[in-house]
Amino acid sequence: MTLFETVEVAFSSTAQSYEGERRLLIPCFDQYYGNAIEIVSNVVGKRPSARILDLGAGTGLLSAMLAHYVPNAAFHLVDISDEMLERARSRFAAEPGRFSFEVADLSTYAPDGPYDSVISALAIHHLSDADKRDLYRRICDWIAPGGVFVNVEQVLGPTPEMELLYDRIWQEQVLGAGGTQTMIDRAKSRMAFDQCATTADQLAWLRDAGFAQVDCTFKSWRFAVLTAWK
Repeated sequence: MTLFETVEVAFSSTAQSYEGERRLLIPCFDQYYGNAIEIVSNVVGKRPSARILDLGAGTGLLSAMLAHYVPNAAFHLVDISDEMLERARSRFAAEPGRFSFEVADLSTYAPDGPYDSVISALAIHHLSDADKRDLYRRICDWIAPGGVFVNVEQVLGPTPEMELLYDRIWQEQVLGAGGTQTMIDRAKSRMAFDQCATTADQLAWLRDAGFAQVDCTFKSWRFAVLTAWK
C-alpha cells in the first residue's frame, strides 16, 4: 500500500468526525482561515468570473467558507478520499453547476487549467519534500497571470527544540479550548502520516517554482498560511 493509499484509508475512516473537531484542534481557526479568505477574495473577487482549484479539499470546508465571499467563482474540489468528497458533494448539492469533484492523488494530479486561484488546506504536508517541490512547480503552471496560490498549512518547527515547543503549546491550547486528550490522540494518529516542512523551506520552494511574490501571510506556531502570487 502506498503512502497516499494509507492516508486515504486514515482520513476516510474519520470523515464524519474530522470537520467537527477541526475548530478545537486549530486554536487560531478564525484568523487562520480568515487570512486565506481575505487573500483569495482580494484577487478573485475583482474578476467577473473565476475558477478556483481546491487541492486536498476533504469535506469542502475551505471552499464553503470562501464561496460566500466570491459568488463569481466556480470551484473544483480534488481529494484522495472519495468518502471525504462525498461529504463535500452533499454540502454543495444545492449548487451543482458551481462545484465539481474529482478523486486524485496530488503527487501525480494534472488538471485542466488555467485557474485564477489554487487553494489547499492541511493536505500538502502529506507529500514528501520532493513531491511538494514538484507540486509547487505544477501549481505555478496551472495559475493564470495575476492569480494566487494559498496553502493553509501545518509546518515543521525550524529546529527540533522549536518543534517540541510547537507540539506542547498546541496540546495546551487544544485542552484549554475544551478539547480532550482523546481528540488529541486521534489527531496524532492522523499526524503519523505527516511530512511537514519548515516555513522557510517552503517559501524558498515557491520562489524556485516561479512565483513572482511569496510570503507567510499568517502564522501561529505550527499553523501557517503560505501565499504565492503568479
